[in-house]
Amino acid sequence: MEIYLPSLFIFVLAMFAGFEVITKVPPTLHTPLMSGANAISGIAIIGALIISGPKDTSLSVILGLIAVVFATINVVGGFWVTDRMLHMFKKKKEDR
Repeated sequence: MEIYLPSLFIFVLAMFAGFEVITKVPPTLHTPLMSGANAISGIAIIGALIISGPKDTSLSVILGLIAVVFATINVVGGFWVTDRMLHMFKKKKEDR
């Protein structure tokens, strides 16, 4: 139990720091920040693939598979939303 307490403390501090950073971001910087978050999720996919590498089925393999699925959804959805946001800034062509 004593091993988990410092990790839990760091996790809670990271949540508060992340919330403060994200809420202070102006809308014009949201798209580049989101692209960076997609890159971090891509790194999470690689880590999850490494964790789920053994052939025997164990808790780490199952958790690794779940991590791969969620990180992939996050990356694809993030790039989809980023693409939609970038289309909002394009100039519209007038019909003539």
